[in-house]
Amino acid sequence: MRQLLITLFLVLTHTATAEDGSRLWHRFEGAGTASIQGVKCLAARELQSNWKGGPIVLQRNGGLHREGYHIATSKGIIRISASTDIGLLYGAYHLLRLQQSGNAHQALNITERPAFARRILNHWDNPDGTIERGYSGHSIFWENASTEVIRQYARANASVGINGTVLNNVNAKPEALSRETLKQVKTIADILRPYGIRVYLSVNFASPMRLGRLSTADPRDKNVIRWWQEKVKEIYRQVPDFGGFLVKANSEGEPGPCDYGRSHAEGANMLARALKPYHGIVMWRTFVYSANDDDRAKQAYKEFMPLDGKFLDNVILQIKNGPIDFQPREPYSPLFTGLKSTPMMAELQITQEYLGAANHLAFLAPMWTEFFSLVKPQSLRAIAGVANVGNNQNWCGHHFAQANWYAFGRLAWNPTLTPETIAREWLGQTFSTNHDFLSTMTDLMVQSHETVVNYMMPLGLHHLFALGHHYGPQPWYAAPGTRPDWTPPYYHRADAQGLGFNRTRKGSDAVSQYPQPLADRYDNILTCPDSYLTWFHHVPWDHQMKSGRTFWDELCHKYSAGVDGARKMLTVWDGMESHVDADRFADVQHKLRIQVRDAEWWRDACLLYFQTFSHRPIPQDMDHPVHDLNEMMQFRLDITNYENPTCGYSR
Repeated sequence: MRQLLITLFLVLTHTATAEDGSRLWHRFEGAGTASIQGVKCLAARELQSNWKGGPIVLQRNGGLHREGYHIATSKGIIRISASTDIGLLYGAYHLLRLQQSGNAHQALNITERPAFARRILNHWDNPDGTIERGYSGHSIFWENASTEVIRQYARANASVGINGTVLNNVNAKPEALSRETLKQVKTIADILRPYGIRVYLSVNFASPMRLGRLSTADPRDKNVIRWWQEKVKEIYRQVPDFGGFLVKANSEGEPGPCDYGRSHAEGANMLARALKPYHGIVMWRTFVYSANDDDRAKQAYKEFMPLDGKFLDNVILQIKNGPIDFQPREPYSPLFTGLKSTPMMAELQITQEYLGAANHLAFLAPMWTEFFSLVKPQSLRAIAGVANVGNNQNWCGHHFAQANWYAFGRLAWNPTLTPETIAREWLGQTFSTNHDFLSTMTDLMVQSHETVVNYMMPLGLHHLFALGHHYGPQPWYAAPGTRPDWTPPYYHRADAQGLGFNRTRKGSDAVSQYPQPLADRYDNILTCPDSYLTWFHHVPWDHQMKSGRTFWDELCHKYSAGVDGARKMLTVWDGMESHVDADRFADVQHKLRIQVRDAEWWRDACLLYFQTFSHRPIPQDMDHPVHDLNEMMQFRLDITNYENPTCGYSR
């Protein structure tokens, strides 16, 4: 009987404390207890529900930035001042963040304002509810949309300062502008608005032909211009604070102005004129490339630099952080330092298309702060992040993938924050404020991105992924008929002499798109950072590295370090069991085991394949591959089964 009672107690205790991750970093325990006075607004309601400290006064201060706030403690009373309700809401969330991390009871004197006016999530959601490059279920907007789910989404965004949402895929369907769709856009906008979030839409440049039955989408055509003006007017009747359009044009088969002999500037400006009376903007993506250029990394720069200064002031060029495509590590896109007279915004990818989808723990704040160390935030007008949100119970498919949503918001607000600061904030709000847990797990998170780079593509390697799903390695893939720049050999250029893409002045000369002294630094194999070595150089197998090893041996050791790092993450997490609820502990443990297995797969596939060119032995002081190359080259991943790829292979 005693054992039965103990068992029952444990079951009831576990049930009461079971976690599914749906609360994100808003794990407020118990009701608020404090007195909240002053301005009546959403901020007051949030504090009334969740603040457990002393009295708070909310007050107006017209001298502050529209979204900024000031928090100060005086005689036991906390005052939050702002010029708008949204500023007060951001201040309230800052205070609640301090409460969750245990730092709310010290004397406060905080003034903050965002670094960027527009801090936007790009959703790649489709009208049928699917999400392109989405790994956490279906869309929260377009399939069985729940008002409460969208409200919680808005609350999460506002708590980290995100103030815009593009609701649909950049590979947009014309139906995104249909009357039926715009009704749903209005519903969503009404839910998001109290949290300071504007909605935007991705648009298909050929929409006038599909929806308006016109014979052309030429941006100089008067009927086309009139169609867009009327459509914009219709949108603003539904959504008065609509933010504007995101456009992917003349890229990967999407229609655009170049189809009619017009420039990107002519296409963007036509849309910008239609939006201008309503203070809307056009975010025009620079992700363009053709199949017959000598170096895909150079193409966006070559296409957009001649257009610098030709865009209207409500056009912002949206530029991916790197010149290829969200690789685990890339040098920054040279457009960021090349363009001088055109507003720019950075596009970062939160969803892990090239970083293990929702299976791998890869905290991306270190990658983004690396980007900001070279691209100064003050040179940017706005920032966008490709969202990783879906209708999965924990929103992101991996409990730790939530940290990247959180980190994007925090860096969009303040890009000077360190990865360590962001990781500790998120861990303390999401799991535990225990000192040992925070210290250990902060280190794990901050090191995780480098670990993933090491076991996937170290030393500047890039795009070694299998075609299509971008999940596993396939460095040998070069099927007849496939365009070269969609195959790994185009990028790694492995041969008997060495490995890497020669982008020096003697090669494709991509280095010359960068300013001095960076161009000279990248051009010289002796001064080029190891992290970008094969990005800019075809490196001889016996090249002497800074470590003292040959390039081949260094490559082997990097892959080995990546596998060791993945194993260490699993071991460290196993030691955190006492600090984490049973459900989330088991979920993360399961994912980390997949990550270790995938890390070994990456190491073995890449090293065994590159060894067929180097003809050099695997160093003896590291684990040797456990797979057979010939068998691995026959594997095909069932992309419907990411979580169990060993069962998903077929020959």
